[in-house]
Amino acid sequence: MDIYDKLVSINDGCVQDGMDHQVLDCDSRFYGGVIDPANGIAWPSHGGTPMVMAFWASAITNEDSRFYHDQELLHRLELSAQYMLRFQHADGTISPPWTNMHSPPDTAFVVSGLAQVHELLAGHAWEPLRQAAEGVRTFLVRTIPALLTGGCHTPNHRWVITAALGFMYQMTGQPELKARAEQWLAEGIDCTEDGEWTERSNGIYNAVSDIVLIYAAELFDRPDLLAPVRRNLRMMAYMIHPDGEVVTDYSGRQDFGSTYNMGTYFLSAKLMASLDNEPLFEAIAALAGEALTHPGGLPNNALLGLLRYPELRGSSVERAELPDNYRVVINGSFPRERYLSGMEAAGHGGKIYHSRLHPDFGAPVARHRSGATSATVITETNSFFALRHGAARLLAVQIATSFEPGFVKLKQLEELESGYRLTATERKGYYGPVAQSQLPETASGPVSPWYLLPHHLREVTHEQQHEVEVELTESEHGWRIRIRCEQPEILMTQISFVCHMEGSLSGEGIAPAAAGTLFWKEGTARLTAGKDWIELDGGSHEHRAKAINNASYPANCQTLLVNVMTPYDKTFEIRLSGKDINEGKREE
Repeated sequence: MDIYDKLVSINDGCVQDGMDHQVLDCDSRFYGGVIDPANGIAWPSHGGTPMVMAFWASAITNEDSRFYHDQELLHRLELSAQYMLRFQHADGTISPPWTNMHSPPDTAFVVSGLAQVHELLAGHAWEPLRQAAEGVRTFLVRTIPALLTGGCHTPNHRWVITAALGFMYQMTGQPELKARAEQWLAEGIDCTEDGEWTERSNGIYNAVSDIVLIYAAELFDRPDLLAPVRRNLRMMAYMIHPDGEVVTDYSGRQDFGSTYNMGTYFLSAKLMASLDNEPLFEAIAALAGEALTHPGGLPNNALLGLLRYPELRGSSVERAELPDNYRVVINGSFPRERYLSGMEAAGHGGKIYHSRLHPDFGAPVARHRSGATSATVITETNSFFALRHGAARLLAVQIATSFEPGFVKLKQLEELESGYRLTATERKGYYGPVAQSQLPETASGPVSPWYLLPHHLREVTHEQQHEVEVELTESEHGWRIRIRCEQPEILMTQISFVCHMEGSLSGEGIAPAAAGTLFWKEGTARLTAGKDWIELDGGSHEHRAKAINNASYPANCQTLLVNVMTPYDKTFEIRLSGKDINEGKREE
């Protein structure tokens, strides 16, 4: 079965499921909406009723679907369009269930999807569809004031709004829509030369930024907007584990450490493969297509894309082999320190509301693949190393100390002949009195609130430093991790090895610590999953702390805790089952 036939079949199942969950009680405030099984409420957001409307439109207009021109489905579609109009606020926005009331960006997600739905409905020569199409169009037109004036929270929201402005510009021709899009685009594109987006979200928001910029490039005739999409897709070829799972070990968003596949990249990769005649993109699209078990949320619905771009159903692009034996560094040459040095001059004082500044943007990440083994070396997250060997998964290696306290984020990455050196320097001091000439008027009043004092003007005293160095070396049997700290003062440190629950941990030096954690006091520990195992040497137990303040461990994992005191120089040997690890060819 090819991907198109597969998606038609999957979509038909989603059509029926949506019909089964539609509210048909005309006395209900949610009449016509489709219930979210997770909470029992119908929502107007891009993962709610509009997503189901895309399933329905893709079926009722497609003669390959068993719901083609289905009268009952037509009635359901009309009801859902009326639901959307009732749940649209007077300002044109919708409110999703998670947060963000009267949200322009969440409205833009819906617009970029329902505009495609309207295109299918309005362009299909079946007169009974006119009412549903007109209902969708009315909703879309009502969003224009919000799109023209609305703001965003996160970096990717800018490009989602830009695409929505493009769809409405295509529909109405209103020049102010294009002008507003140009305001967003004037901020510049937040993608490194190696293809990393600000949010470092391989599981979710990379794919969002990719698809909406493809739409914007087409709608505004801006082919330059495709350049970052190409870079990101090339990067993603190195962010895939042997089982097809996406690397999420360092994400700056909610996909961090969670399981995702490449399915959401299907439409972007397929479109770019066709446009560029690029074998690598075709290979990514093929892998993504195999992973798809759902048509997709808005505005990244794969079947909707194949119906709008029928030329994508077959392809004359030769498919490349995805790389599976490599050693690459992403963002190794990105001038991150130069950009960070300009943050103070930006004038925001390090504050941003309802979002993050993402100073970890562009931090280097190294990826290794060799057969069934996949390793990630990471900077600027709580974990600096992750390793998968077949079914055995070491999800994270972390260092926590009582200096800050909490996890140490390794900040610099230096390539070595057969590995990497990671370093971090933490600083912590104390703050003297504010000079009398800089005190506010309240300081001499009857009450002087702490929060009114100009703390940023205090002189730093007794500043201390904590320096950590990690060397990661690939060996013929696996990896070697050497962690050093020459801090002369007594400082508790905890090195943690977070293992997936699917494997079993064994070793004579292992003892219970707290829920989900084990002290690894000495000797060897082995993580076994099926026929695969990862063996670790180097346990230690120099103090009894079950956790360091501000360092928490996931309850759904098994975490080995190695307790050491400064100064220390610890080496951990990692051995893998099966044949020796090949270094693999260097990818330039």
